[in-house]
Amino acid sequence: MRYPVLLSAILMLLSCTNDPAIDTVPGPAQIVRLSDSEIKGLDPQKVSDLSSLRVAADQFEGLTRLDAKGNAEPGLAHDWKISSDGLIWTFALRNDLRFSDGTAFDATLFPALLDRLRALETAAAAKALFGNIVTVEAPSGNSVIITLASPDPSLPALLAHPAMAALPLHRISEAGDKWTSDRPMIVSGPYRLSEWKLNDHARLDRNPAWHDEAAPTKTVIWKPMDESLSAMRLFLSGGADIAADYPASRHQWLKQNHPDLAHSVPYLGSYYFAFNTRTPPFDDRRVRTALSMAVEREWIADKVIGIGNIPAWGLLPPGLAGPASAKPEWADWPRDKRLQSARALLEAAGYDAKHPLRFEIRFNSSAEHRRVAVAMAAMWKPLAVEASLFNSEAALHFAALRQHEFALSRSGWIADLPTPENFLLVHQQANGGGNYSGHDNPDYDRVLARAIAEPDPAKRQILMRQAEAILIADMPILPLYFYVTRSLVAKRIAGWEDNISNVHPSRTLRIRP
Repeated sequence: MRYPVLLSAILMLLSCTNDPAIDTVPGPAQIVRLSDSEIKGLDPQKVSDLSSLRVAADQFEGLTRLDAKGNAEPGLAHDWKISSDGLIWTFALRNDLRFSDGTAFDATLFPALLDRLRALETAAAAKALFGNIVTVEAPSGNSVIITLASPDPSLPALLAHPAMAALPLHRISEAGDKWTSDRPMIVSGPYRLSEWKLNDHARLDRNPAWHDEAAPTKTVIWKPMDESLSAMRLFLSGGADIAADYPASRHQWLKQNHPDLAHSVPYLGSYYFAFNTRTPPFDDRRVRTALSMAVEREWIADKVIGIGNIPAWGLLPPGLAGPASAKPEWADWPRDKRLQSARALLEAAGYDAKHPLRFEIRFNSSAEHRRVAVAMAAMWKPLAVEASLFNSEAALHFAALRQHEFALSRSGWIADLPTPENFLLVHQQANGGGNYSGHDNPDYDRVLARAIAEPDPAKRQILMRQAEAILIADMPILPLYFYVTRSLVAKRIAGWEDNISNVHPSRTLRIRP
């Protein structure tokens, strides 16, 4: 009779040992990070969502990598040189590079990586990001030469993207798409995936063959949390070290009750509404400018949103093309003066109390977007403007923007890279359907083309600001504020650096003693 009892005790012990609740909580050698969604895939060249890319960046390293502040630094290459025209970059690789399975690789890997990235069967989501690269060559085992179509000072940041990281092509040629099923995965970065339980967690352990010093934390757990309120509650209960997001409605409460845990900093994103400049009434710049002049951006950022957003009059977030964001000359006028000038512009365009300006504000379903639209409609009433509201789910909303079926519509941009051109190129005529407003100014396109062709960083920045100034004067979009990130970081975590790119590699984080 004792044997069934003994067997039951053993089974209970084993079940406790394998309990994921025990394995996936913060520990002395384990950091638990909450992402805002499940990983969509493990092949760095075939994913585009942020959660997948963050896990990929922990596992795969390219010629460069990003540091704790989001800046590019040497990765598999220890140094690089740039030609005087900014078109040829020569990277010197580190010696004795190996994948986590011990397989050696050298410079000849990188031309093959670009070929795979551009292959139709790969269907790489990030393929367009690397469109400025003409060739990748390996004249020797420790030298990679990249030739560009136009100068690009941000190339080191681009090459840190997981899509151009060192992938185990030797394994991929054997296993095809099944290579990502290996446990542990074969990787080139500081961590390797040892376990992935769908909708539960992904466990990353140190890569013993990584070229650099071992990552300071032995294990990193990534857990998907689709609902930010649930993520916040799990974090505050001690079930996680880092949460990638928290509800905007809880921002003030967190700042009051947990100011040392909540992080809200400017991000590489602009929130704006796009005018349809192709048809009346917004084919008239005077009308667009009048409406922009009447909007109280500080009030929207502080009272309507209330999570520390920076009011915006231009497109580029602070720091991208200068320490401060650009403004039109009327931005600092008193409200009465702005309303008076706006009223005059509308009257000159044929609109007044007897002939009111009427249009529809379109936005995708969100309480935040609705509040902003309602606020703007109220701010325009003193100008005898009658704005109605129309909301739809996101897919229909953006389909309408691409088909130009709107008058004024919620839009915005989150940059792929911390560069001005990543924002500005969206609004040139050559962008086609992605240029929602239909902005068409040859002077803008010309200055932007000059900026992109300029190899000197200082001169390039000046030209970027000139292009933005033209965009502000044309007013095809109505900028309102710059996005901010929202994160929760436990006191026991060191190495977290707030930055505009919201980049926080796991290898830069450590557990305080």
